[in-house]
Amino acid sequence: QVQLVESGGGLVQPGGSLRLSCVASGTVFSINDMNWYRQAPGKQRELIARIESDGTTDYVDSVKGRFTISRDNAKNTVYLQMNSLKSEDTGAYYCNADIRDYTSRFRYYWGQGTQVTVSS
Repeated sequence: QVQLVESGGGLVQPGGSLRLSCVASGTVFSINDMNWYRQAPGKQRELIARIESDGTTDYVDSVKGRFTISRDNAKNTVYLQMNSLKSEDTGAYYCNADIRDYTSRFRYYWGQGTQVTVSS
């Protein structure tokens, strides 16, 4: 089985920074794209950052220039560096990854989420 475990969330003041991590463990043969989603209170979950296996990245407009997604393939880990945080960044952050598992097929897995609260 495969598990994704996020960490790094917490309470931060506006303008502050946080770094989220997500580790894939278990029977992981390879990983294609790795993604971060955010679900704000009362809103749908949205894709905010994506990184392909070759390092190509993409961001939703609301986080461009403030958030940076990166990955360490040797550690099966994806990161999200969040700077200049705003109150509207508050929400639950979920890791998602396209993983080739013990079935030898690729499928998307989700983490349990980590809460980020931006407030003074």
